[in-house]
Amino acid sequence: MKFYRVFIVLFFSIGLSLGQAVAKSYKGGFDVTDALVPNENILPGGPPKDGIPSIDKPKFIPADKVDFLVPEDRVLGLSYNGHIKAYPIAIMNWHEIVNDRFGSQSIAITFCPLCGTGIAFKAEQNDKQLSFGVSGLLYNSDMLLYDRDTESLWSQIKMQAISGKFKGNRLQPIALRHTSWSDWVERYPRTQVLSEDTGYSRNYRRSPYGDYEKNRAIYFPVEFAAQGYHPKERVLGVNIGGVSKAYPFAELAKTSGRINDSVGGQIIEIEYDIDHETATAQDSEGTTIPTITAFWFAWYTFHPDTQLFQME
Repeated sequence: MKFYRVFIVLFFSIGLSLGQAVAKSYKGGFDVTDALVPNENILPGGPPKDGIPSIDKPKFIPADKVDFLVPEDRVLGLSYNGHIKAYPIAIMNWHEIVNDRFGSQSIAITFCPLCGTGIAFKAEQNDKQLSFGVSGLLYNSDMLLYDRDTESLWSQIKMQAISGKFKGNRLQPIALRHTSWSDWVERYPRTQVLSEDTGYSRNYRRSPYGDYEKNRAIYFPVEFAAQGYHPKERVLGVNIGGVSKAYPFAELAKTSGRINDSVGGQIIEIEYDIDHETATAQDSEGTTIPTITAFWFAWYTFHPDTQLFQME
């Protein structure tokens, strides 16, 4: 009798385990069981996992050797840990992630063409260096990265893992400037520039997204629809102490280029350069703080309660 009781317990335990296994949910080969966002809002973007290849062994050339950029070309610029580098958007459009190093620090440079968002992160969790790839999945039209150690999915704009071993963990952003090539090279004439020699055959002189930046079309559904501005209006997004605020470039263009403001109880200064269409934020000590330059629709759908800067 005791044997049968043990057998029944084991039978139901195995059945429960199998049931849990069957109940697991996958998207694009990634386990999204109990994800922090609704599974139905995690969508395939078209290319499969690594169909958009990250650059894992980036090569750089000095600014005075660059012959493939014109003054108005857009770049993501990062000065950090004694190193200065520029990442042309024309290359980032095709790869979205560059796994790089600034001295001893692993840094992930990320760019989502659909949201217009370039963000740099310290590529680490629990003192472990990470390498990231492009999952091929989107949440709110924004890229989902995955780390190659655990295959956790990370939302770029949320800066947080939404599934996997690291679910709920956050990435630490580093202040990045989204600007023109002429502006960056004037500021940092000795900058290193990501080379077109990426190891992949891509036409970096052509955007795979056509006129997407200018038209009103949004290719994928988002949870909260923005109003009041063109969906692709660029904004500087600031998030301090859980309070978010958007500074549309159309509004900043009406100012002198410098405004003092307060977000989350912290005094900040916004600096806007209309000639190069770039904006940054500094704290009261003049230190540049991490912000996000994004399309208005993208900032709003992730921050539907955002405050909004508008000139009276």
